[in-house]
Amino acid sequence: MSTTDSIRTHVSATRPGTDVPRAGRREWLGLVLLMLPVLLISVDNTVLSFALPAISLDLRPSSTTLLWIVDVYPLVLAGLLVAMGTLGDRVGRRRLLLVGATGFGVVSVLAAFAPTAELLIAARAVMGFFGAMIMPSTLSLLRSLFQDARQRTLAIAVWAGAFAAGSSLGPIVGGVVLQHFNWGAVFLIAVPFLLPLLVFAPLLVPESKDPAPLRIDLPSVALSLATLTPLVFAIKTLTHDGVGVLGVGALVVGLAAGALFLRRQLRIDNPLLDLSLFRNAPFAGSVLANFLSVFSLVGFLFFVSQHLQLVLGLDPLHAGLLLLPGAVLSVAAGLAAAYVVRRVPPRLVIVAGILLSAAGFALIVLLRENLTAGVVALAFGILSIGVGSAETISNDTILSSVPADKAGAAAGVSETAYELGAVLGTAVLGAILAASYRAAVVLPDGLGAAATGQAGETLGGALGVAEGLPGAQAAALAESARAAFDSGVGVTSLIAVVLMVVAAAGVQLSMRPRR
Repeated sequence: MSTTDSIRTHVSATRPGTDVPRAGRREWLGLVLLMLPVLLISVDNTVLSFALPAISLDLRPSSTTLLWIVDVYPLVLAGLLVAMGTLGDRVGRRRLLLVGATGFGVVSVLAAFAPTAELLIAARAVMGFFGAMIMPSTLSLLRSLFQDARQRTLAIAVWAGAFAAGSSLGPIVGGVVLQHFNWGAVFLIAVPFLLPLLVFAPLLVPESKDPAPLRIDLPSVALSLATLTPLVFAIKTLTHDGVGVLGVGALVVGLAAGALFLRRQLRIDNPLLDLSLFRNAPFAGSVLANFLSVFSLVGFLFFVSQHLQLVLGLDPLHAGLLLLPGAVLSVAAGLAAAYVVRRVPPRLVIVAGILLSAAGFALIVLLRENLTAGVVALAFGILSIGVGSAETISNDTILSSVPADKAGAAAGVSETAYELGAVLGTAVLGAILAASYRAAVVLPDGLGAAATGQAGETLGGALGVAEGLPGAQAAALAESARAAFDSGVGVTSLIAVVLMVVAAAGVQLSMRPRR
């Protein structure tokens, strides 16, 4: 039997007569608790963008400092996820989850009342540290809660749906909260999410860990941070500022640290990242699918949120509500995929999900000249169905294709793929969009150097400059900027279609049955 066939058997129905225990009410209530931090982390990925204008007015940070407020959290989170997944295998996944939730909640309260931008950056970095404890623990605990294959697939569908729904609900939550409170309130929403978890998780979620854990290799932890953090920083710097000493230097440091990290993992007896996992084709293909699903979702939200607000003129709340059906479809698709996979190989479900994501971008390309709110909602709905189904089955395959004692490490790899997908979805597609906008926008004569730079960089900057111009000039600049932005949306979406189709082919080849 091929490896993929064995995975298919694993996620199909448990045969009658086996002694695998089925989950009861306690386990399903435990799943509800584990969804709370998942929703919180995924909401946090998108809600902060709506608070940035208020933070700018209150704390008055420089543009670089404002960028660090956004970026420091995913940088720290991505750099620590694999290490924290392995740590959970050793000290206990529930224990690590509770420590992370406590720390995240306390630091979120401190961030809400940060008096300076520098202290807010520090708080966001510490939130990334504790957030890295939360994410792998939630996924790896599902394996001990749900031992029946069918039930676990359904539970992971709910878990993945919470991720997708949280990312889509972030703009809605941000719009509602900021309509009534100041910017600090977006951090305080962590408290009602985490308090029930801290109270009831010790009662409903059993502890699980590796029964024979190896010593944690601290140099590997340091090298993982020294790899991922500079690489993500380099991508953001190079795409935003162009080729420069800082970006190239960070890229060289990250690549060098990555080479040392891989070399060390192959030589030591207790590797932080077990590279042998990637010899398992379903595992490797599912990690790729996980990365691409989030890449497409976050990249799509990046330009669509601007189109809805700055081109169509919707306020943040109504723009968020327009995306709500897509969030619902994502959850429904994940749940449906849990049943479809009983009769269809997981590989085909994942590939179909990626191709649906490509179809969502393709709709934007085809109707780029008339991107109404309805078209955007429809495209997001199609993409959300693809993300929900691919994310569900890829996460289930990642967990079911490794030994139980490696669940934490596997979950750490899965979550790292998620966070890197979130970071790169914005960085790569955002860079393409920005370059296309700069090449297409037409600026009126007579603008000063500062206004020229502002209007030529972003659509928001152009609309801000237009407010201070005479009527005819203002209208011409606003029209040109909006047209240039939507032209960039078309180019970006076309490239995304190509990337998704190529990726689907890669997943198909990597996960196809081998005898």
